Amino acid sequence: MLQIGEVAPEFELPDADMYMVKSTDFIGKKNLVLYFYPKDDTTGCTIEAVELSDLVETFEQSDTQIFGVSRDNCVSHAAFRDKHGLTVRLLADPDGEACEAYGVWQEREAHGEKRMGIVRSTFIIDKHGVLRHALYDVKPKGHAAEVLQLVQQL
Repeated sequence: MLQIGEVAPEFELPDADMYMVKSTDFIGKKNLVLYFYPKDDTTGCTIEAVELSDLVETFEQSDTQIFGVSRDNCVSHAAFRDKHGLTVRLLADPDGEACEAYGVWQEREAHGEKRMGIVRSTFIIDKHGVLRHALYDVKPKGHAAEVLQLVQQL
């Protein structure tokens, strides 16, 4: 698990439009909310993405950029974004490098069988690239408001 106060792992991932996003480009400019979710267009993931999208402008007022990350590809992200009118940027991590670096790729049990998957988690990183909050195994409903409150305390 990552420790609060340490420098957050760097990432470079493509968004839904296949533009590369590098975490280092935001150092000194923006706080980052990096939320990891299991799969595009599933119930919980849609709730979380829609609620965060509804608050994008408020996050921007706090100099904060939101990124959603899953192992889905860019095409899947674009379809998910367009279907639900999402305004959060979705990043593709098909090889799981960022998932591994942030410790969210873990063995999970579902329907009586164990398999690897993403633990729904959110990381708040300040403008200096330092991890300020790490929230693991979060519930989608109401999570956006909780994250906004934490960002506003930075």
